[in-house]
Amino acid sequence: MHSKIETNTEITTSEPPKSTIGVLGWMKQNLFNNWYNSILTVLSVLVLYYVLNGTLTWVFTDAQWSIISDNFRLFMVGQFPVEHMWRIWIGLVFLSFQFGLSAGIWKGTNLHLSAVLIAIYLIHILVDFTSSHAKMWLGINIVMVLVGFLIGPMLPKKKSIAVTGWAIAFPLTIFLVGGFGVLPSVATNLWGGLLLTILISVVAIVFAFPIGILLALGRSSKLPIIKYFCILFIEVVRGIPLITVLFMAQLLLPLFLPPGTEINNVLRVMIACTLFTSAYMAENVRGGLQSIPKGQFEAAKAMGLNPVQTMTFIIMPQALRAVIPAIVGQSISMFKDTSLVAIVGLTDILGIAQTVKSNPDYLGRIMEAYLFVAVTYWIIAYSMSYASRRLEKNLGVGER
Repeated sequence: MHSKIETNTEITTSEPPKSTIGVLGWMKQNLFNNWYNSILTVLSVLVLYYVLNGTLTWVFTDAQWSIISDNFRLFMVGQFPVEHMWRIWIGLVFLSFQFGLSAGIWKGTNLHLSAVLIAIYLIHILVDFTSSHAKMWLGINIVMVLVGFLIGPMLPKKKSIAVTGWAIAFPLTIFLVGGFGVLPSVATNLWGGLLLTILISVVAIVFAFPIGILLALGRSSKLPIIKYFCILFIEVVRGIPLITVLFMAQLLLPLFLPPGTEINNVLRVMIACTLFTSAYMAENVRGGLQSIPKGQFEAAKAMGLNPVQTMTFIIMPQALRAVIPAIVGQSISMFKDTSLVAIVGLTDILGIAQTVKSNPDYLGRIMEAYLFVAVTYWIIAYSMSYASRRLEKNLGVGER
């Protein structure tokens, strides 16, 4: 007797019914479901009311925001020469075009970030303290975002063009800012403000990523010299605070250089931040490698792949996908830690705030400057976190 078993039966799923208890029912269920939760809810509302009332009253009535408007250019680019500002604007125009191009090709997160970028440009156009020259460049940037968005889907090999554009965006920006003999040189001691903050953090994150992968692979190597060198580097760097690494880069690095060789302070800080971040990146990647089941190695070996091919095409992509949250968290941490460079004499955006407060015209008004710096850090850090969450969702991290 033969029985036929149906194996292709489709199982339809439906979403659970939505709650119909309403707002009052939800509040009763979640906020006032017993006497002590009711007391905590009332106390929380009172605390929030007094905190928000005091904060908003200070922001909109008592605070004097002229400390920001009068020194806005210092906060953005430090003492970068006015006659060379067009180089920074050109770099920003290229980045705006890349955001628009990516939004037109991939939509999703890139589209949201482009919309935020346009909103920031519009806010700066509408405020009074922005010069007419700056408003013109901001308008050009908005146009470039829209042009990139419109022509992106129509380009041949559009994804390759967008990826190539992002690959050359950072070297192009560094070249425009520094000049490097082709354009008139701008000394690094004139780089400052948000420009310096972003440059240091991007250099540290971009270069620390491949170094961290190599350190993670080296730590698991069977060659004792490579293995113990990587372990020693990672454990030593992770065992000391970043400010110590920065001081060592400022004071000790010149001792190891040949006589007559000089490295400017900005480059020393970039090297220190890169080495510091690479140690943490290595541990993140090592965690990802340990999460890969042994069967993946055996399956790659059964397919005839050599160790390099196995690591490049099978193991490493899965390991990096598994540790995206940790890598992004480390990147955000590095971005915020750049505020420490003010201690070693560089004037990043926090250093500008500390410089401005020494001006007798702004005595007692430093809170406005610190709040502006905090909001700037939050906008950039939250954008990185938002892009990470979208990437994790698209890749299904933690779901399968």
